[in-house]
Amino acid sequence: MSYVRIEKPRPHTSVIVMDRPERMNSMAFELVAPLHEAFAEVAADNDTWTVVLTGSGRAFCSGADTRDMTPPPNSAGLTLTRLATRAMAVVSGLVPAMRRMPQPVICAVNGPAIGGGLCLCLGADVRIAADTARMNAAFIKLGLSGCDVGVSYLLPRLVGASLAAELILTGRFIHAERARELGLVSAVVPDEQLEAEAQRLVDELLATAPLGLRLSKECLNASLDMGSLEAVVAMEDRNQVLCAQSRDFREGVRAFLEKRDPTFEDR
Repeated sequence: MSYVRIEKPRPHTSVIVMDRPERMNSMAFELVAPLHEAFAEVAADNDTWTVVLTGSGRAFCSGADTRDMTPPPNSAGLTLTRLATRAMAVVSGLVPAMRRMPQPVICAVNGPAIGGGLCLCLGADVRIAADTARMNAAFIKLGLSGCDVGVSYLLPRLVGASLAAELILTGRFIHAERARELGLVSAVVPDEQLEAEAQRLVDELLATAPLGLRLSKECLNASLDMGSLEAVVAMEDRNQVLCAQSRDFREGVRAFLEKRDPTFEDR
């Protein structure tokens, strides 16, 4: 049984659903492995221009499944240390995989996002939350380091070093409305409106040129690590030159002059 499914409710949009509601979509390897596969499949789908990640049931993702002792894939015969290293690499690789996806990823946080669930949220490009959502970096409460699955890299860049330290060092929960106030999520809506809110955001993304959208995500992510304004501007210049060669750019200019909505075709 796969605990991850891919839905295509409308053209150019893939919805990746973590589907283990009886365990609050906890991150057993039976969910983690197919989630890797789903990210890879959707990333390679040229017809997908936007991606939504969400959970089924009452939770987004409750983090590591502490009751599950299933080993990671391809781990037969490994020593305990190598087994632990393999297990960590399988889980921690999810967030870089999300960041590498060429399509913008919207995280629709439909409930608790705990530990690794928070990290999946941080790996998305945009986060929106139901008003029942709550998040925490739970690792330190289990006797582990509070830094795991990319949280010490992404969280300070989103909310600042001081608040990130508070959340990482205490494991304290942050609820949806405070998360919105601090910029961790961009919108909070009632549970029953979360899907519609995600769809509104998807509609806005699909109204842009796909090449421009992909290159914008690439530039935003790369600029987090670039050492100078000059390097960022050089990448922006390169992206604009690439986009200016496309038919979609010519269509965008015509639509502007003709005072109509453009019809972009990813060409």
